[in-house]
Amino acid sequence: MRPFPCLAMCAGLALIAPAISAVPATADYSLAENNRAGSQIAAIEGVHGVPDHGRYAAEGQTLGHDVSGHQGAVDWPAAAGAGAKFVYVKATEGTGFTNPRFGQQYNGAHGAGLVRGAYHFARPDVSGGAEQAHYFVDNGGGWSGDGRTLPGALDVEYNPYSDDKCYGRDAAGMTAWIKDFSDTYAQRTGRAPAIYTSTSWWKKCTGDTAAFGGTNPLWLARYAPEIGPLPAGWAHQSIWQWADAGALPGDQNYFNGTEDRVTAMAGG
Repeated sequence: MRPFPCLAMCAGLALIAPAISAVPATADYSLAENNRAGSQIAAIEGVHGVPDHGRYAAEGQTLGHDVSGHQGAVDWPAAAGAGAKFVYVKATEGTGFTNPRFGQQYNGAHGAGLVRGAYHFARPDVSGGAEQAHYFVDNGGGWSGDGRTLPGALDVEYNPYSDDKCYGRDAAGMTAWIKDFSDTYAQRTGRAPAIYTSTSWWKKCTGDTAAFGGTNPLWLARYAPEIGPLPAGWAHQSIWQWADAGALPGDQNYFNGTEDRVTAMAGG
């Protein structure tokens, strides 16, 4: 039998080989267990004090918190006993990480009587906004109109994996990425997601776009006695994350309104 001629086939393989080697490496999720809402904001922007709690309680602010796998198993009856009325729980990061403690945290919060929601740690460097919104909804980030479930939240903050804190995107590209996530989440759930960020990151990485103020609730991080200026487009915040540690597990938050307003946001 004559040997099979290799000339054309081998030439084809030679042409294919460079394309195979050019496939991007698997995304890095080595920090995902510790990446949580505000972890990079606290590291880069710092902690500058805490608010006057008596004043904020008198103004009808409602105490809550947020947790991730970093906190481990949470004692939910103790959190409720310490005054927590609502909580956000990290569900996902990018398209390659799910919080291994999500079930205990999310369901446990509900069992203790807290209004709860899920959040997604954005990775605009690894995949598109629409793809990450689908991943989030498919892994615990959905919404139901039961009056006990807050709309999902998109956590956009400094890139923990690189010195490029805007994930390799310019302001227009970042704004488009967030819009793709928000639009897809709304199509899947019927609710626009809350946007978690800091004013400084928003200015740096979106150019201080005002595109989301009329549609998405604002969850703002700033660790100081006053909340300070808001990103463009928002007249007020829905939630203020005012400390990265405190009496409640995880980060400390105030909802901008009385407890019935928390329930109203959950109900849609």
